[in-house]
Amino acid sequence: MTVHFVGAGPGAADLLTVRAVRLLESSPVCVYAGTYLDAEVLAHCAPGTRLVDSQHLDLDQITAELQAAHTAGLDVVRLCSGDPSLYSALAEQTRRLDRLGIPWDVTPGVPAYAAAAAIVGRELTVPEVAQSVVLTRVAAASTAMPATESLAAFAATRATLVLHLAIRRIRELCASLAGAYGPDCPVVVVANASQPSQVLLRGTLDDMADQVEAVGLRQAAVIMVGEALRAENFVESHLYGPRHRSSG
Repeated sequence: MTVHFVGAGPGAADLLTVRAVRLLESSPVCVYAGTYLDAEVLAHCAPGTRLVDSQHLDLDQITAELQAAHTAGLDVVRLCSGDPSLYSALAEQTRRLDRLGIPWDVTPGVPAYAAAAAIVGRELTVPEVAQSVVLTRVAAASTAMPATESLAAFAATRATLVLHLAIRRIRELCASLAGAYGPDCPVVVVANASQPSQVLLRGTLDDMADQVEAVGLRQAAVIMVGEALRAENFVESHLYGPRHRSSG
C-alpha cells in the first residue's frame, strides 16, 4: 500500500499527467482538496472509489484517513492542487507518514503559475528583461514568512514576481511593489486558472487593486508582476542563434 501525492494541476481535468490519471483510476481511495479542484478531475476515479474531501479536515484527520487506508491495505491518491512542490503541506504530511512507517511517493502536476502564464501567452523569462522568477507568498492568516524573505528584498531584484495566497492583500501589495517596479509595471491576476470559473485581469500596479476588488476575488488567484509580461523590444536569446566556430 502506498500514499500517492499527486499534483492535480490548476483545476482542469485534462491538465493532469498520464501518470496521475492512471493512479486515480487504480487507487481505491482518493483524498482531495475540494476548495481548488474542478469536480471533473474526480471523474478519472474508478466507480466505487472512496472520495474524501479534505477542505474541512485538519492535518490529524487527514493523516487518520491515510493511515486507515494503509491498515486496510489500500492505495491512496492524495490530490494536491497545482504541484506538490509548492504550498501543498507535503512536508508536514510526509513527515507524519514516515513516523507511522507508511510508504509514499510524489507525482508532479502543472503549477498554477504555469497555467496562468499559458493563459496570458507570456514567457516569464525574457532576454535582458527578466531572467529570474520569484515564487512567493505573503504572511496573512498563515505561518510567518522567514525574516530573510521579505517582499521588499525580492522586489528589489525586479525579477518576475509570482505571488500565491496573497489576493486578499492586493491593495497593500500593489502599493508596496510600486516603489521598486514603478506604478505602471504590468500585473496579471488569474483566478481559478483553466477552470470554467476562470477570471483573468490585466493591468498595472496602479490599477490592479481596483480591478480585483471590483470582481470580488478572495481566493485561488495567482498574481504576476514584472516587465516580462509586456516586453516587446528585447534581444533574441542565444538559444536558437547562429553558432560561431572559432578559427584557429
